[in-house]
Amino acid sequence: MTIIRLGRGVVMSIVANRHFIVWAFCLLLFLTFGLRLLTQIHTAEASPEPISETKMNPHITAFLKGYLVSFKPSQASLPSAPIEQPQLQPQAMENKAVLVSAQNAMSTYEVTAYFLNVRSNPNASSPIVRVVEQGTVLEAIRKTDEGWLELSDGGYVHGRYVKIVSPEAEKQTLSLASAAFVPSRTVAIDTVTEPSMPKAAAKPGKPTSKVNSASGLTKAHIEQIFEGTELADDGLEEAVLEIEEEYGINAYFTIAVMKLESGNGKSSLARNKNNLFGLNATGGGNQKAFSFKTKGDSVRKFGQLLDDYYVGKGYTTIEKVAQKYCPANPKWASLVSGIMKSDYNKL
Repeated sequence: MTIIRLGRGVVMSIVANRHFIVWAFCLLLFLTFGLRLLTQIHTAEASPEPISETKMNPHITAFLKGYLVSFKPSQASLPSAPIEQPQLQPQAMENKAVLVSAQNAMSTYEVTAYFLNVRSNPNASSPIVRVVEQGTVLEAIRKTDEGWLELSDGGYVHGRYVKIVSPEAEKQTLSLASAAFVPSRTVAIDTVTEPSMPKAAAKPGKPTSKVNSASGLTKAHIEQIFEGTELADDGLEEAVLEIEEEYGINAYFTIAVMKLESGNGKSSLARNKNNLFGLNATGGGNQKAFSFKTKGDSVRKFGQLLDDYYVGKGYTTIEKVAQKYCPANPKWASLVSGIMKSDYNKL
């Protein structure tokens, strides 16, 4: 048996080499487990079913929880998702567009009255802002429940004295306005600005001898003219304005004839038959004189007769009307003119 004696230097070299081999073996194990770990992680990410911890090597699980947790990306490093801006729902956008279309749709009308007053508000007592003649074409943007038309350029006229010449536009306005209010979870609100109204004149123009003309009088003016007479508080103001708008008979002229023929409402015909104009009064107790249910009916009949038998046949001035209306009184025309001037001075 041969005994090999090694030197001290050789022994130390062998021991050092053993340590190197141990560290190399550990490194090999680390790389082997690391590759397996990465393979399983990639498989878990690609697979629709997550890999449970029970299927993984317990050493790998411990390694994942303890060591690799430091490599988890923070929330701050993730890119932030873009914030979506709120948008109107399609139904709300459609409603808004339809509403704008409905507001822009206008109907066209033609004036049928001889002279039609355009008023600042939709009622007969509001101030007159201007007067339009028969045949004038008007654009209206809406119609009130009381029958007044709101004009596109400001003011109101009553629908009784106009006729529509573009019915399709009116139908379009109604249909679009109805469609604009389809319920929706999102409501589009538009700010509506009231149209500015022209300023009304403080006092109407001076009366002239033309019977077929616009007076510019309002209900308030006529009430002021009737004040202190038996014609006050009888609701005659609207009837006087009606025949001016329907037949073109000047309101100053109507009031003056009324005052002259009825003695300011005190005559027997006015009190007993509501006849304010002496219509068909031929004398002999005036048995054939017309009788009316109301004084307002008397005014309307006067307007109709003037339109049919006087203005319609060329009797368009106070002097010409006097020749046929009251030929027995040569001062009739000057008396009527004087009353008209006096009434104007009261305003």
